[in-house]
Amino acid sequence: MFPVLTIIFLIVPAVEILLLIQVGAVIGGWWTVSLVILTAIIGVQLLKFQGISTLRRAQEKMQSGSMPAQEMLEGIGLIVAGAFLLTPGFFTDSVGFCLLIPPIRGFLVRKVVASAAVSGRFVQQPPQSHSSHSNIIDGVNYKRED
Repeated sequence: MFPVLTIIFLIVPAVEILLLIQVGAVIGGWWTVSLVILTAIIGVQLLKFQGISTLRRAQEKMQSGSMPAQEMLEGIGLIVAGAFLLTPGFFTDSVGFCLLIPPIRGFLVRKVVASAAVSGRFVQQPPQSHSSHSNIIDGVNYKRED
């Protein structure tokens, strides 16, 4: 966990600062700031569209009686994309925009699910069948009306 946090809190900001300085040297400071703001605005609009689409798919799956696991994980990916898009910088914007592309986001979700399944997380227990020799009695408690 420590190497991941090191990357997030030390290396990513350093890369962002380096990119902002280099872009600012080429196109100027105000244009760089304007471009960062513009990418945030465009990213939020795309995020809104993708979020609504994912929510609709999840609702359709729930109405059909199936679990919207893929859509829930894609929703988490969209939250991460939103955080990256609202963080000022070109590197985080690039990652955020990549997460907004449905095939890329779907691929990453499948990788996470496969990784979790291999590591033993998300393993579903098979349903236990009750034999005829079981001591379990199913019943319903009805309220009597007088």
